[in-house]
This record gives sequence, structure tokens and C-alpha cells, in this order.
Amino acid sequence: MRVLLVEDEQFLAEMIAHGLRRDAITVDIALDGESGLGKLVYGDYDVVILDRDLPGMHGDDVCRHVVAEGLLTRVLMLTASTTVAERVAGLGLGADDYLTKPFAYDELLARVLALGRRNQPALPPVLRGAGLVLDTSRRQVTRDGRQVVLARKEFAVLETLMRANGAVVSGESLIEKVWEEGTGYDTNPVRVTMSRLRTKLGAPPAIETVPGAGYRIAPSARRAPSGRKDEIPRQECP
Repeated sequence: MRVLLVEDEQFLAEMIAHGLRRDAITVDIALDGESGLGKLVYGDYDVVILDRDLPGMHGDDVCRHVVAEGLLTRVLMLTASTTVAERVAGLGLGADDYLTKPFAYDELLARVLALGRRNQPALPPVLRGAGLVLDTSRRQVTRDGRQVVLARKEFAVLETLMRANGAVVSGESLIEKVWEEGTGYDTNPVRVTMSRLRTKLGAPPAIETVPGAGYRIAPSARRAPSGRKDEIPRQECP
């Protein structure tokens, strides 16, 4: 998932971004409405977390532009106002969801994940294939019942490939979906992350390279072996 955070309080923006990145979500930051709108128009974001009370271009105006341009980006609006009338007004502008400050990070994360799923084909929160079970809500992965501990980029790459359901995903597409802006289209970070991911997933190879095209979940291993208990153990995330 790729998220744009438009928040003029830089410390708060950095804290939110740090938490989302820790949860394997790609985040770009804009500190005002004008730059936020510019990123939205030219970027490819699943969700924008939009502070309503922005200096310069107001958050309401940014939201209006998102709707007018027909962007598919879902809008989660933040505000310090707690009145019902304000929340209703924000939703009336076209926002998909509303969260008042102060808020719990876990609630913000849950709302972002829920909005992100609206921009994806209908898929369950637990993805399966190649003997893998990937739980998007708990950020856990097992293969043939063995828990696999992945770094956030590794998790995000694997989730992107599993959501593709066997389709080939190019290195450039992975850069756009998983890495923050400014990375460019040098696919070396993808190759390094892919190498580590394959090592952790073990044999037989769960991910194959399609020369000149990209990567996909290996066709011969997309279906989990029968008779295996591949459910993720019930435990709390660290």
C-alpha cells in the first residue's frame, strides 16, 4: 500500500510515517496543501491521510480537488474538531473516513488498511499460495507452518506479489508500490530485497524471475500443499 500523509505539524507527520513504515506501508509526506495536491495528481496513492486544518490551501480544498479529478485515492481526513457537524461536513466533501485528534495509532492504522482494501480487488485479509500464509492485519507470514520473520520491505514485496495472484509484477512497479518517493527507477533495491526474501522463504523457490518482465509467485507452487497446517499461530505481534 502507498500512502500520502498531508500534515503541517512535522513532528506528528514524522511520528505517523514512522509507525506506518514499521507496518510495511510506503509513506510520502507533504507539509502543506499545495505540495500535497501536487503529489496526489502525479503520484499513485491508495490512501491520503489529510489534515483538514492546513495552512495555505485548506484540507477541504485538497479533498475537493481529489473528487473533481476523479482520483481513486481514498481520503482519511484528520481534524481537531470533535463536533458531529464538522465530521458530517468533511464527509460531505467526499472524504471516505474521518478521525479526530488526538487519536490512537492502532485506530489510524486500522482505518488506513480498511480504506486501502477498497482500492484493491476483493481479497481476504489472509492471503495463501506457494505454501505461504500472509496475514495482512497481523503482519505475519508462515510457509508450510514455519513462521517467517520478514523486514517491512520484504513483507511489502511479498504481499504485492501475492495480491497479483500469479501475474508478473515488474521491478519498476515494485519500486512505485513499495519504496518511498525519491528512490527513482533503479531496481537494485528490488533485487537485493528479493534475494533476502527468497533466502528466508526457503526451498522450493516460491518466487520466480520472468526474464525481461519481473517477478511472480512460482506457478508450480501457488497452491499450498494438502494436509499441511499452514495457519499462522495465534499470538500477539511484537
